[in-house]
Amino acid sequence: MEKTVVITTEAPAAVGPYSQAIKTGDMVFASGQIPLDPKTGQIVDGDIQVQTRQALNNLKAVLAASGTSLNKVVKTTVFITDMGKFAAMNEVYSEFFKAEPPARSCVQVGALPRGVEVEVEAIALL
Repeated sequence: MEKTVVITTEAPAAVGPYSQAIKTGDMVFASGQIPLDPKTGQIVDGDIQVQTRQALNNLKAVLAASGTSLNKVVKTTVFITDMGKFAAMNEVYSEFFKAEPPARSCVQVGALPRGVEVEVEAIALL
């Protein structure tokens, strides 16, 4: 099965040896998105809700460039640095996945790139 690398300027560029997403077969594997403004390359200023919104907007842009959308996401993984902020993150997350939300894991981690509070990755159907 062949794979296609997905690249878009509508989301932050990969800052290491990875791709924004990979398409293979009828699936898209999107790398974790953090709350970077794709225009400035800087972390958005704000709380966990602001950061979650930006991370999900970045994910949405990567999925669009892949030829799919948030509606076709089957699994997400959310990495969060403070589980005490889970409810606040979840409030914003639910705005993006209203009906039939995907399967999800949420994991508290010790640290995330650039000191952000949240990162979201996804697997979607084409």
